Amino acid sequence: MSGQAQVAAAVGAEVMPGPVPGAMMNIVIGGHVDHGKSTVVGRLLADTGSLPEGKLEQVKALCERTSKPFEYAFLLDALKDEQSQGITIDAARVFFKTAKRHYIIIDAPGHIEFLKNMITGASRAEAALLVIDAAEGVQENSRRHGYMMSMLGIRQLAVLVNKMDLVKYDQRHFEGIVREYTGFLEQIGVHPACFVPAAGREGDNIATRSKRMPWYHGPTVLEALDQFESERPALDKPFRMPVQDVYKFTAQGDDRRIIAGTIETGVVRLGDEMVFYPSGKKSRVKSIEAFNRPAQTGAFAGQAAGFTLAEQIYVARGELATLAHEPKPEVTTRVRVSLFWLGRQPMVKKRDYLLKLGTARVPCRLEQVHRVVDASNLSASEAKDRIDRHDVAECTLKLNRAIAFDLADQVAATSRFVLVDEYEIRGGGIVREAVADQQSEIREKVMLRNFKWEPSIIPPERRAEKYSQRACLLLITGSRETVRKTLAKDLEARLFGDGRVVYFLGMANVLYGVDADLGRQEQNRSEHLRRLGEVANLMLDAGAILIVTAAELTQDDLEIVRTAVDPDRLEVVWAGDPVTTDVSYDLILGDQEAEAEGVERVKRLLQDKGVLFRPW
Repeated sequence: MSGQAQVAAAVGAEVMPGPVPGAMMNIVIGGHVDHGKSTVVGRLLADTGSLPEGKLEQVKALCERTSKPFEYAFLLDALKDEQSQGITIDAARVFFKTAKRHYIIIDAPGHIEFLKNMITGASRAEAALLVIDAAEGVQENSRRHGYMMSMLGIRQLAVLVNKMDLVKYDQRHFEGIVREYTGFLEQIGVHPACFVPAAGREGDNIATRSKRMPWYHGPTVLEALDQFESERPALDKPFRMPVQDVYKFTAQGDDRRIIAGTIETGVVRLGDEMVFYPSGKKSRVKSIEAFNRPAQTGAFAGQAAGFTLAEQIYVARGELATLAHEPKPEVTTRVRVSLFWLGRQPMVKKRDYLLKLGTARVPCRLEQVHRVVDASNLSASEAKDRIDRHDVAECTLKLNRAIAFDLADQVAATSRFVLVDEYEIRGGGIVREAVADQQSEIREKVMLRNFKWEPSIIPPERRAEKYSQRACLLLITGSRETVRKTLAKDLEARLFGDGRVVYFLGMANVLYGVDADLGRQEQNRSEHLRRLGEVANLMLDAGAILIVTAAELTQDDLEIVRTAVDPDRLEVVWAGDPVTTDVSYDLILGDQEAEAEGVERVKRLLQDKGVLFRPW
């Protein structure tokens, strides 16, 4: 029995040692525009009997009536038109089957402006089929698609040299394309399983061997696909599960908190000590929950799973669940990455983008460009300070809060990310290195604190329900001339009068209390802020709304506080004109508002953010 099979058997799951008839494999298909991908896919559907009954004859009859020559690519259009009738096909995915297994082909359109589909398409694929027109030869997108597939970790690749009928099935012409494209792929560390000379329109070497190319003795396209090995769940890697959601139940005294997600790698068993990053919080697995399934003693990679924990701890979407006895993930706000950029506007510094990695969603900025590569010819430049469309770049990204991840050469599944700009995916890539940041030392202390934390038997939800509020740290900052304390104390009085659990904490209370052993020198600023965060964390754990005032907080200051407390429980108000630092804020109050209307506006902010529960 293989190592993976032994591990899976130990948690009550069976893993077959080889491909299973009827199993599913995802294949991404790429290639330059008009190199015949749609024709190849249509031919695969027809030749494997995967079309709805009578569909082929129907499309052929329609072409005859309209005096159009029949093309196998028309089959895809015909099926797309019938989605409403229950046909299982869409613009990006096509289903077909062989005697060995079922396939999903994920299309990566050849037009350059549609290359962004490669990010989400190829990241789900186990293997790739790349189509090259025999007459046109290797083109820009042929090379770009090969490069991007290699970046996304797809190592199983078959190259289909299509339209061999246009070059009269010439062997030397085929071999020239093989030499050229093999030379390119070797430079990026990709070794294709085979090159198949084919003619999609005529069916040569698609599902059946061609008599027009007796010189070719390799597999047909279908045989090449069937020779690919299905990926087995990564059971031998450290346990990793991005937290998708936390489900809470209150009916009939059910107080379970089920932490749910899809396990990317590894195995977890009942009683295992689980640690969540970037927070560092820990607890033991009490139960493994599944809908309409018998009780499980374990769960493994590839499964969607839910867990309850022995201690009630606050865990949020975006955290990464790991096991205490296994290697830790990386945690930082700065990452060195390899990314490709597909946005029409270049990626530039001083602009915010949204990074999505696993279930984490975090704003980021381009901090430094180290090297830019043209994926179509592998030329490199180290003189650029932006990333243009179709560039592949090695660069450092600065995140506005820490996330947990792995490096691409260790756990690929938790290293891949996409970048969103103006609600559209504009780029994506893999994390190569975790770069130290200013908060690394503080973060280690906070993670140790969370690891050793003794949680209350009263969960946060019960406190929130009791107090009709969510715990929150409200930082009120502004220029030194702004009367911040008056606003904070008036707000405290107003919320207290409304029955809220609220407390105002002046910085002097901290400086001359828990910070009495520290001097007022600038080099102690980080430690002052860390200790403020620790005091705030205690108040937040008690379910309170804590109001703190501080003069001219910077973004670096804010990130230190964010390291010590849950960023989702932090709101920032800038009081007064003008804004004199780079701090990111949730609300700005002008001088007059800070004096007259400030309390009402801050209260509305807290209501809009769900801190103050509105009455039904």
